[in-house]
Amino acid sequence: MGKRILFINFGGLGDEILFLPTIISIKKEFPSAHIALALEPRSKGISELTNIIDEMLFTDIKGKGKYFALIKLLFKIWTNKFDMVISSGSNKFIALFLFLTFIKKRYGYNTGRISNLLLTDAVTLNKKQYAASMYHSLIENITGNKTELPQIDINKRPTRPNSILIHPGVSLLSVKKGMIKTIPAETWAEVIDKLADRGKEVILAGGPDDKDTINTIINSVKPEKYTNMFGKTKNLKELAELISSAEIFLCSDSAPLHIGVALGVKTYVIFGSTDDKKLIPNNNKIIPIKADCNCPLRPCLWEKRQTTCESLDCLNISADKIVETICKDIK
Repeated sequence: MGKRILFINFGGLGDEILFLPTIISIKKEFPSAHIALALEPRSKGISELTNIIDEMLFTDIKGKGKYFALIKLLFKIWTNKFDMVISSGSNKFIALFLFLTFIKKRYGYNTGRISNLLLTDAVTLNKKQYAASMYHSLIENITGNKTELPQIDINKRPTRPNSILIHPGVSLLSVKKGMIKTIPAETWAEVIDKLADRGKEVILAGGPDDKDTINTIINSVKPEKYTNMFGKTKNLKELAELISSAEIFLCSDSAPLHIGVALGVKTYVIFGSTDDKKLIPNNNKIIPIKADCNCPLRPCLWEKRQTTCESLDCLNISADKIVETICKDIK
């Protein structure tokens, strides 16, 4: 009988994609294992991108009843009788929670004395690296397998020569929380206009959260200059298939970025207040586009502040700079 292994990773869809290499390496070590993932309901779309997860335990830890939700999760875990649990998260409470699961082997980050007492292995947390590598460090004492980048399970489409797929949006939740992570919709419209004038086949995509941005683009750019795929991808799998067909992918710091990484598509990413070194791998297929900004706090989001500032100098990126950065690489 194969092992039953539980992974816990609370966060957005992007976090779940970045966590996939950790799960993949464990599956390679234990091919017959039953893999379960505890995650937030907002990230359920990960199931459309991978076949490696056998079971999902949804837990809403962002709501008012988060403690009750965690107790319910404990009951689910107790009835499943897992052999091993691997959890991300740097909260000191994590070690105690893992201990209360009564799972024999417990792996998490070292958050102090309690984690050393309650975990099978309390792993040193190094946040100054690509997030996928940071998560993968949790299992280095379990397996010698090393999965460098996220991998997703879709049917890739043939590449459309000279095509640039643009996904301008970010999650509506981040916007509501005051985390502005992309350029204005008017700048995106200008980018599309200029790329079309350079003879590129521009394709526009987006999800429900991107409706306002897409509407601004539609009202600003002549329809014959681009192909509008907004609303025509019904789920994440279809979006991923669309991304796989692009010669170039241009996006914001959001979950589609990590899909582009997983697919190996040449991807250009708009970065403002977040740290590109932690969110993209160091290779020539993923290129950050950043403002020439001397803000001493940059990058500031997450480590120094929980919302972006009002000036947003770090997102003062012109359409000309974006277009020139892309076009000089694909002449």
